[in-house]
Amino acid sequence: MKICAIQMQVILKQIDLNYRNAEGLIRQAAAAGADVAVLPEMWSGGFVTDDLDERLADVDGQRAKAFLSQLAGELQINIVGGSVATKKGSQFYNTGYVVNRQGVIIADYDKAHLFSYAGEDKRFGAGQQLVTFDLDGIPCGIIICYEIRFPEWARKQALAGTKVLFVPAEWPLPRVRHWRVLNQARAIENQFFVVAVNGCGAAVKDQQNAGNSMIIDPLGKLLADAGADPEEKLIIADVDVAELDQTRKSMTVFKDRRPELY
Repeated sequence: MKICAIQMQVILKQIDLNYRNAEGLIRQAAAAGADVAVLPEMWSGGFVTDDLDERLADVDGQRAKAFLSQLAGELQINIVGGSVATKKGSQFYNTGYVVNRQGVIIADYDKAHLFSYAGEDKRFGAGQQLVTFDLDGIPCGIIICYEIRFPEWARKQALAGTKVLFVPAEWPLPRVRHWRVLNQARAIENQFFVVAVNGCGAAVKDQQNAGNSMIIDPLGKLLADAGADPEEKLIIADVDVAELDQTRKSMTVFKDRRPELY
């Protein structure tokens, strides 16, 4: 499976501009032969909390779902649609959508661990369930940004059978070292692939996003790395789940677990 991580420059509150940019980048990913294109967290409008309203949130995700479905079906590419701000009933959520090659929405995930330091918990509702899905027959899962700090959440993904974990984010530059270490640690300890897709540019008020998108193998090796370059770019890597199976056979972490002690 060839995966393309789209390190997108998200412009704060510029919804139409961001949609146009995302479309162009997804088309580039498809032209490069990617099986899966992955967008960052809050790609449609940036990380807005204090003044989020119906103008900036997608009611029931209707626009995002229609956009992702149409492109996926046209280009015959799977899309892990990062996340967008949605409004469901009277509550806002940070929601990720996943679309298969036929343009069918096969998963939606509301971020479960909200970043209270930035007030996310005061404006958004928290998701209540783990979400997994299959892309081209490969078991996958999604968590969002801050959730990479919760090893138990990533471990639940591994125990549910996930072999490729997608981590869309809007992670800030001052904590870039944490971003890199945590994503590699989650890959190593769970022996699965991690596709960590961060935004770049100033998608959070008065703060730069870190870029540093990565595709990481089950031993923590970087298969693709945007590095310190803060610019918008695509990074692509081939993911071979046979490598994951071999890693788990040779390093028997899951066999040696003692869950009765935890």
